[in-house]
Amino acid sequence: MKKQTEFRVQPMCRVLQVSRSGYYEYLHRLPSVHSTEDDRLRPQIKAAFEKGRKNYGTRRIKKALEKTKNIVSRRRIGRLMEEENLQVQTRRKFKVTTNSNHDKPIAPNLLNREFIVTTPNTVYVGDITYISTREGWLYLAVVIDLFSRAVVGWSMGARMMADLANDAMLMAVWKRKPDKGLIFHGDRGCQYASDLYRKTLKTYGIHASMSKKGDCWDNAVAESFFHTLKIELIHHCDFETRDEARVAIFEYIEVFYNRQRLHSSNGYEAPLVFEMMQEAV
Repeated sequence: MKKQTEFRVQPMCRVLQVSRSGYYEYLHRLPSVHSTEDDRLRPQIKAAFEKGRKNYGTRRIKKALEKTKNIVSRRRIGRLMEEENLQVQTRRKFKVTTNSNHDKPIAPNLLNREFIVTTPNTVYVGDITYISTREGWLYLAVVIDLFSRAVVGWSMGARMMADLANDAMLMAVWKRKPDKGLIFHGDRGCQYASDLYRKTLKTYGIHASMSKKGDCWDNAVAESFFHTLKIELIHHCDFETRDEARVAIFEYIEVFYNRQRLHSSNGYEAPLVFEMMQEAV
């Protein structure tokens, strides 16, 4: 058997003009099926990572690959991400500022941390945050539908006034046209307790709900959205002007977050995609 193997190899070695040891080394260097599959997956993992704005970890990339009929383990994805130096952007802490030192009426907590909603346009939540620019602060108010976590209303301005929150709600009402009886949950900030805001809620038959004082968990979904926004966009930008920040935030909300970003509460579907899928059921 040994002589037969030598007889087969020697002519090939002579043709290639390499030593027998060099020929065997060449044979061992042939790519394996596993490494070939790794090479096929690398660009797809990179594409999913870039589409997720460099913030998708192994779980979301796995879900993204599954949508293209690629069933890959998170362990393998993690290894390939490490080999390609695909690192999720650093997370930072941020604080939320709420001015609850006012004498306006406080609404009861109707939501009571019931964040799972089975129908759209029945419960909205909202909050206000700030974005730093070299021109000064830019304030952002959002309204989120708990059903799909879609941002259905938003408003930005240089001052954190009552009309900031009011304009976000008016956008939500104009876009979604909810039936009367909708619950809106916010914090105890003066913007949500203002005469202007309470008048808008009354006009459209919306019931006000407010968090307990100093309890951020009562409005966890809105807090989570701002946390995501800051991680995936704000903390990695140096905005020269408020207008520059406005454009970037608009694109993030309307193009990426609502229509592309995989959301865990929706079975890893983007909010508006999830809504369309539920309508089709």
